[in-house]
Amino acid sequence: MVAQLDRKYIKTRPLKTWSRLISYALFEGRPLTTKGRWINPLVFGVYKAFSHLPKFRTIDKPIFILGTGRSGSTVLGKVLSMHKDLEFLNEPKALWAYLHNQEDLMGSYNNGTGRYRLEQSDASADIIKKAHRIFAGSLMVTGQKRFVDKYPELIFRTSFVSKIFPDAQYIFLTRNVDSTCTSISYWSERKGTKERDGTADWWGLNNRKWDALLEELLPEHDDLMAHFDEIRGLNEEGKAAIEWVVTMREGIKLSKENPNKFIYLPYDELCANSAEWINKLSEFLHLPNDSIFQKYASETLLEPAKHGRVQLPTWLRKITDTIERDLEALK
Repeated sequence: MVAQLDRKYIKTRPLKTWSRLISYALFEGRPLTTKGRWINPLVFGVYKAFSHLPKFRTIDKPIFILGTGRSGSTVLGKVLSMHKDLEFLNEPKALWAYLHNQEDLMGSYNNGTGRYRLEQSDASADIIKKAHRIFAGSLMVTGQKRFVDKYPELIFRTSFVSKIFPDAQYIFLTRNVDSTCTSISYWSERKGTKERDGTADWWGLNNRKWDALLEELLPEHDDLMAHFDEIRGLNEEGKAAIEWVVTMREGIKLSKENPNKFIYLPYDELCANSAEWINKLSEFLHLPNDSIFQKYASETLLEPAKHGRVQLPTWLRKITDTIERDLEALK
């Protein structure tokens, strides 16, 4: 399925097909685990061209979907893209890697060190200028008013993003730990590739993302550091659970500290009660009423498949159970 397009999407709002194809072809880029990487030089050429253009429009209230990957973020982004005012950028990691040379956790675009955390001080005046011009360019060529950027790992870089876009709004999207871990493990098995320099999967080129998580994020969590040696030997589902833990804790903290900028959105409940949650989300994002968008959301957000409990060490299961309760308290 190219650019997440299907017959229903095209039929519902045909002009949105053009917007989606442009975003997909010219602004999102192709990471190591996908085909068609020949297009990346063109994508980076587009970034360079727009970054040198004069400022021709203001970016208004950009929307960022954050959380752990494999939590329904692509479906949510696709649904939001059906709104008459919104452009959807599905993990434009190439764009962010172009803006900052240490942003690329996966190793898809830059050979240097990738970092989980980027702070306000990392957002130089030049980066801010380029970001505004490139994102404004994407809005211009797609004919949209606002953009939705789905890039879950940006949850660890919100101070960096907010320095660039002070009026940014954030959706903290979650899914239960067992479904998330099962989906991540299956993704790595299905999408993992052999590259000239090694293996690329969910954890980046030769575990680059996983190593960064252990080095950069794990020391922030004393209860996880107490099991450091065991964590280094976890299987795919266990590693996914660790990513889920550090991400959920980050999202909970940010949601509590910034209630006017963050909305908590549990994916399973979004699908079970789509009308209620879409209304709540639309109000938070200040989206004009759009009956076509609302109808499409109700028909698209279907209850996801159920997954059984994954096998996790007892100490890790206790941590995930506590976080599930903390998430419940956010509602």
